[in-house]
Amino acid sequence: MSLHAHAQEVLAAWKAPTADEESLRREFLDHVRAHEDAMWRECVPGHLTATTAVISHDGERVLLTLHPKAGMWLPMGGHCERGDVSLDGVALREATEESGIAGLRLLPGPLALDRHKVWCHPPHSHHLDVEYGAVAPADVEAVISEESLDLRWFPIEEIPELSDEATRRLARRAREVMRQI
Repeated sequence: MSLHAHAQEVLAAWKAPTADEESLRREFLDHVRAHEDAMWRECVPGHLTATTAVISHDGERVLLTLHPKAGMWLPMGGHCERGDVSLDGVALREATEESGIAGLRLLPGPLALDRHKVWCHPPHSHHLDVEYGAVAPADVEAVISEESLDLRWFPIEEIPELSDEATRRLARRAREVMRQI
């Protein structure tokens, strides 16, 4: 199955927890159906991306990166690549690359959807972000990648102001799912 077909399958099956996210789910699904290149950065109106909230083994903290372009503390995430075969695979790859942590355990997902403006194609386009959660092994050290200005663990209830509500929501949902399994 292609990544494009996998994305359609994931979005068609996902049960959105809010009315706003149900609207996004339908929008994302329509976009993927309308654009053969919806998975790739080259898709000018917008393209699917995958983000992962990496939480500590005890579910109390979330690892955030200080994103150089956004200037905000955000979860790990990024673009799909030609060799990717699943959105959860993209989420895990990006989280591993950007955190430097081996052995992340991906939680069942997606956990959320988010649409945000980016500048991949001036004046702007959109990331249609499919969001996941992952649990880090105990006693691991994160390693700052070239894609980050800083990398820090924050208590989930104390994510800094220099972040956004989508990050807070994703971290809380990842903790909830972790506690349920």
